Amino acid sequence: MTVEEDGDRAALLREIAEEVHDGSSEASQLAAILYRVSDLYDPDEETSPQEIYLNVKYILGIKEQGGIERR
Repeated sequence: MTVEEDGDRAALLREIAEEVHDGSSEASQLAAILYRVSDLYDPDEETSPQEIYLNVKYILGIKEQGGIERR
């Protein structure tokens, strides 16, 4: 899968991430996922959908285990 670079889309996703990040665990998790997805569109980032999928899976796994401190 090829994603077209789009700096405006990356910036919009990051702006949304800032808005939803309210300090709660779930909001922080969603913001982290949005930041990772925004990397797909950022011309300065080199990442793939597969890398983002694995990173999101890791983020969700941390939540499922009760936080990073318990790893």
